[in-house]
Amino acid sequence: MNDHAENSKRIAKNTLMLYARMLFSMVVSLYTSSVIINALGEVDFGVYGAVGGFVAMFSMISSSLSSSTSRFLTFELGKGDTQHLKAVFSTSLLIHIVLAVLVFILAESIGVWFLNNKMTIPAERLYAANWVFQASIVSFMLSLFSVPYNASIIAHERMSAFAYIGIFDVVIRLGIVLFIAFSPWNFDRLIVYSLLVVALGIINQTIYLWYCRRNFEECQLRISFDRTCWKEMSGFAGWNFIGCTAGLLKDHGVNILLNIFIGPVLNTARSIAGTVNGAVSSFAGNFMVALNPQITKSYASGDHTYMFSLVERGSRFSFYIILILALPILFETEFILDLWLKQYPAHTVNFIRLILLLTLSDILSNTLINLQAATGKIRNYQLAVGSMLMMNFPLSYVCLHMGFPPESTLIVALFVSVCCMILRLWFLRKMVNMSMRHFLKYVYLNVWIVSLTAAILPTILHTSLHAGWQRFLILVPTSICWSILAVYFIGCSQQERVFLNSKIRNIKQKFIR
Repeated sequence: MNDHAENSKRIAKNTLMLYARMLFSMVVSLYTSSVIINALGEVDFGVYGAVGGFVAMFSMISSSLSSSTSRFLTFELGKGDTQHLKAVFSTSLLIHIVLAVLVFILAESIGVWFLNNKMTIPAERLYAANWVFQASIVSFMLSLFSVPYNASIIAHERMSAFAYIGIFDVVIRLGIVLFIAFSPWNFDRLIVYSLLVVALGIINQTIYLWYCRRNFEECQLRISFDRTCWKEMSGFAGWNFIGCTAGLLKDHGVNILLNIFIGPVLNTARSIAGTVNGAVSSFAGNFMVALNPQITKSYASGDHTYMFSLVERGSRFSFYIILILALPILFETEFILDLWLKQYPAHTVNFIRLILLLTLSDILSNTLINLQAATGKIRNYQLAVGSMLMMNFPLSYVCLHMGFPPESTLIVALFVSVCCMILRLWFLRKMVNMSMRHFLKYVYLNVWIVSLTAAILPTILHTSLHAGWQRFLILVPTSICWSILAVYFIGCSQQERVFLNSKIRNIKQKFIR
């Protein structure tokens, strides 16, 4: 019990560190997004998003290895096996070096051909698009080298490093955006922006490498061949490749479809929606980054009771965090966009609303995905869930080919998201004896009852008041407060309310002192 209490304190501390970074990043990022869209223009910003998204398609390989690296490092820390931990890190770093060379060859051959022959880019901006493509390749290769180091920071739960480096990144990125927007010199803003972002990436990855080599003894490259380690990691990553491919086709693949069928302006609309969604989902994402290592370590140590409680509470509370923030945005999307950007492409409002709903659906599966990865037995799971997730791409293609509006791609994603969650629960019931009925009743049913309750008062205000500052200033704080009450009285158990009350009292006492 003392260990569980200590783990809970660590999760809370790490979450607060990540939230400090996130709050600062969110405010600055929303401002910089507005400035860079105006500085580059809708077409160039859409080109940047589409080309960068295409390069990210190559990250399907690295994403599978990233999940593998994080899982194995965290698992070995949970077991306390230092020697095997060193072997895992060295193996993963060697794999990523080889992978970087492979990605470079694929990107410079297939990637360049696809960019210049298949993507919808204005002829006069094709030269700049090729610069963006090359810059994106360099950024991606840098991110490959950093994967084992970043995974080590997460496995050791040193979230303060992410917080400080993240704040540094945001400050420098703000400087880049202001330079692009207000520089008196005449230059191609899209090309210079992409090159400066690459330079920032080099600085960030250098800092991560220095920090890890200084603080973690396993973060040293040792040229050796541990056959067992290579076999375990490559097998895990190979099967995980299916799920990562499906996830990238859902996001970046569909983004490319929108570019081919409609054009780069719609990529701008989706990028704006992604920015808003990223700001909201980062609240829950930081909570999950702090929570996930504990799920893996509790599985490695055999503490399944604590593990199940983390999975269920993690799903519920990450959903609640996003719900509280997303609800006022769902009601006041148009007003917020008018206030933030003033001008924005068609479909942006619908994209934001649908992406937020999709995030609410996907967030319920995050702890399930982490628990599945912790078991290491993912072959059948990835074959089933990955195949279902891949249906996003062909179904979206069919919808666009038949002339359905671009919003249809997100409706497809919502349907597939629910199906994937059911499949994940079914597999976990077989593998770790997790109760599917219990999760559906105490998590899934619970969060939707809370959601419907939380939406009642904002709906009344939205329909009874005229659009404008008055409705916005009344609806937003009312929605947040009403949602918190719904979460507290309906979403939390008696034990959780007692815990929250004690924390509130402690905060009050510290404030009084």
